[in-house]
Amino acid sequence: MRVDVEACIGCGECIPYCPMNALAVKDEHCMVDEKECVECNICYYSGVCPVEALQKEDLTWPREVRSVFSDPLQSHSTTGVPGRGTEEMKTNDVTGRFRAGYAGIAVELGRPGTGTRFRDVEKVAMAVATLGVKFEDKNPVTSLMTDRATGKIRDDVLEEKALSAIVEFDAPLEMVPEVLKVLRDVSSKIDTVFSLDLACWVNEENKVKAMELAMAAGYECSGNGKTNAGLGRPLANLGK
Repeated sequence: MRVDVEACIGCGECIPYCPMNALAVKDEHCMVDEKECVECNICYYSGVCPVEALQKEDLTWPREVRSVFSDPLQSHSTTGVPGRGTEEMKTNDVTGRFRAGYAGIAVELGRPGTGTRFRDVEKVAMAVATLGVKFEDKNPVTSLMTDRATGKIRDDVLEEKALSAIVEFDAPLEMVPEVLKVLRDVSSKIDTVFSLDLACWVNEENKVKAMELAMAAGYECSGNGKTNAGLGRPLANLGK
């Protein structure tokens, strides 16, 4: 984001719209902290500036990574999905990403309200990679990896910041306790927050095994369900 300082009147109306607190009035006009700005363009889209001093920039690599992970109106070239760039494991009823006996696992870094640098995304990815998990192909974080076996992310984006990014993979249900332990261990080594999604098929006893495993490991869980309304019917026999 760029501020036209010739047009800016320093009113500060845009400041509350920045989720990263990257805007501030200095020397009678608004300034952008380029290190903290994630190029989400939310301040611009708000239309709050009375003199149209906020201007979107033509970004180049690697800074353009910020925008494709943060701008809710921009789609990722690797997935065609806007915002965070993935429909996530929770859409399994229509995508069939994981089968019965497996858990779909998504680690979302940076939300709510802190953002994340890709060096922290890499730490999480490399930590779970030690367990031999398979990273989701249709996820933009995976596309940034130079080595999926280790979870290594390309060096030129590690200092870039995004509103949020999701490390996504699946694993056999029996591996979930190990994954949860690794995530607890790595949580003290990263400079942001993350939320954890666990998804699995409801078994024949109407139990959600992934939730039971998480609770046994000391995690607090908020259970959510999805009802297949028929859209995923062609995929309904994946676990049979």
